[in-house]
Amino acid sequence: MTRSVLVISAHAADFVWRAGGAIALESANGSRVRVVCLSFGERGESASLWREPDMSIDKVKAVRRAEAESAAEALGAEVRFLDQGDYPLAETPDLLDLLVREYREVQPDVVLTHGDRDPYNMDHPTAHRLALQARVLAQAAGYPAQGTVLGAPPVYIFEPHQPEMCGFHPEVLLDITSVFDRKRKAMECMAAQEHLWEYYSELAHRRGVQAVRNSGQKHIVHAEAYDRVYPSVVASLP
Repeated sequence: MTRSVLVISAHAADFVWRAGGAIALESANGSRVRVVCLSFGERGESASLWREPDMSIDKVKAVRRAEAESAAEALGAEVRFLDQGDYPLAETPDLLDLLVREYREVQPDVVLTHGDRDPYNMDHPTAHRLALQARVLAQAAGYPAQGTVLGAPPVYIFEPHQPEMCGFHPEVLLDITSVFDRKRKAMECMAAQEHLWEYYSELAHRRGVQAVRNSGQKHIVHAEAYDRVYPSVVASLP
């Protein structure tokens, strides 16, 4: 059975900055990775596009879609756009149902998504709540959605932009050294947010330094940080 990963991203670029390394690693190892973008980030995360003359909401969406598709291709992932709008992203029954169906179809072994706090961007906690609610409903045998009832995939929280303000605790440091070039390529697809390319490159290097400190594995150069929602279940302590 092919391992599968589901990434639930509030906006069309979040998955690149925060989980691009994990996505590229999983893809390189033969996993199926589906990224679900709840919105294009057309209102709140496309400021440079809105400064261009004669810009419209449809034009911004088209640019962000093309960027995200190119980034997903660079990382080896498939991507779906639910086009639910941003700023604000609305927590609706219809969107929740769409996500339940994604869970049932993909049957993820691992889920990656946002954390439950972000005082700078309320769409991110909304995406977190939707991701967890949909996971629970997809596990319910009586929920009226096609597909196999979901098991209990672990949920990993990727690092927010300002972790110290979001209560983020890096419980997992993932070595992405071998695929960092692919993450960088994907980041460079997101031209509407070019100002973040160096920020997230430098963050990956800092997390790499911390990974070496916490493991003694001196080959690590770049890493991503994750927290967990549910506890690990192990047969022995690693």
